[in-house]
Amino acid sequence: MAVLRGVDSFDRLWERRTTIDVEGEPVDLLGMEDLVQAKKTQRDKDWPMIRRLVEQSYFAAREQTTPELVAFWIRELRSPELLVQLASRYPDAAHQSSRPAVVRALAGNVDEVDAALTAEEHEERRRDREYWTPLKRELEALRFARLRQNSQEQ
Repeated sequence: MAVLRGVDSFDRLWERRTTIDVEGEPVDLLGMEDLVQAKKTQRDKDWPMIRRLVEQSYFAAREQTTPELVAFWIRELRSPELLVQLASRYPDAAHQSSRPAVVRALAGNVDEVDAALTAEEHEERRRDREYWTPLKRELEALRFARLRQNSQEQ
């Protein structure tokens, strides 16, 4: 459990961290892109959070953007209408993407973008299940071995 699926090593995450001030104390957090990647799990509650995080980034910086932010939004936006808007506003960057939702956003069809985003989410959930299944089995085996050892000692 010390490694998250699809996320860099701790050292790399630490280099990209964000520090905020909470009541005069600095608090280190995952950087936005790393947090979004870490949230791509099979858990239902993570997907609305991804959407909100990326939307907040988009609304906060869309007037003073950078090529890196545009690339992040093209890669991660989960709101069909905003993805269509983004593709229209930055067509060159959107044309560089092979993401199916972005390809459909370039055509301006919100329903097709929504369907592509749903398929993308299902695929990420499948990958997460696939990643964790053998690890869960390993943890269960360790837990049962410890239970057997404890019962034999008593």
